[in-house]
Amino acid sequence: MGSIEHVVVQRSGAAGLVTLARPKALNALSLEMIRMLTERLLAWRDDPAVQVVAIRGSSRDPADTAGHVPFGAFCAGGDIRFFHQAATQGNPVLEDFFTEEYRLNHLIHHYAKPIVAFMDGIVMGGGMGVAQGARQRVVTERTKMAMPETGIGLFPDVGGGYFLSRCAGHMGEYLALTGRTLDGAQAVAVGLADHLVASQRLAPLWDALASGEISSSESLARALQTDAQAADAAPAQWPPGPVDRYFGLKSVAAILLALETDAGVHAWARDTAAVLRQRSPLMLHVTLAQIRRARTMTLADELRMERDLVRHCFFPAHLGRSGAATEVVEGVRALAVDKDHQPRWNPPRCEEVDAHMVEPFFFSPWPAHAHPLRELN
Repeated sequence: MGSIEHVVVQRSGAAGLVTLARPKALNALSLEMIRMLTERLLAWRDDPAVQVVAIRGSSRDPADTAGHVPFGAFCAGGDIRFFHQAATQGNPVLEDFFTEEYRLNHLIHHYAKPIVAFMDGIVMGGGMGVAQGARQRVVTERTKMAMPETGIGLFPDVGGGYFLSRCAGHMGEYLALTGRTLDGAQAVAVGLADHLVASQRLAPLWDALASGEISSSESLARALQTDAQAADAAPAQWPPGPVDRYFGLKSVAAILLALETDAGVHAWARDTAAVLRQRSPLMLHVTLAQIRRARTMTLADELRMERDLVRHCFFPAHLGRSGAATEVVEGVRALAVDKDHQPRWNPPRCEEVDAHMVEPFFFSPWPAHAHPLRELN
């Protein structure tokens, strides 16, 4: 067994086991955690003795008398407090964080050996980036899954454009713009998870991996199928409303107009419009464009686009803004620093966002030969 602070890794039989161990922060990712995950996955990829890899999050609860660490939130995302601090202080490590995180996402999606992600509890943002490339994505009745970035002045990154745009119909636009939270059954229904199992079955599955009882992709699939709950039927109240009718419209303005026109008749339309009005108007427009461009992109190209987007989010030179004046720093301030939940978006309304504000987000600040993710294929 080995570890750095907040990541514990263990080789047991044919399994490589990873526990995200930052439970007080809901296992949010730091740059050091990203680097440890990358280093271990590269080492295990080239180790013929390792046949399967599993990743879980830990809980604040103490280990039991047998030494078993309880499952907790999988991962709440990237460390947004670090984002705020680095952006306001001009810390260049912020650039490394996103470059290395997106490389990790690409590595997981293209990993030659099966990875199983035990997505118990909260799975958001960067946690989705770790989990969505796994061969087997396991959720439970405790799962709370979302890509809520528009609420902090960002867009659904970590490959979010890629995996959300592959959801059926216009569900990807709906999830990306609203940041709606899914439970385990809903995650399976939209194609963002493969197996719904009872949370009390996670520890036995983990123990079977650690003991060598599960030692191959085939035995893992059989075990998961055995424990899977009946999740074939769509969950009750699913989909939550006529998603395609609204989120297939051409623009954010058109989506909002249609929702608010129907708000007096349909509670779902009213509530969805209210959620969108709370998000960053600028980033709603950027996000809609991202999802629709990503639908025809490879993962590598989509991650390169995201790397361009995130640079512009923190350094929107075309808007004449920097530091605390950016949407993302303001969004994180309101949510996690001052916690007043009153972000002062600029512009404050979706109707005030024009194409000249949005289109430059999709211009790469680097030539192709110098792009930070140029080696992805």
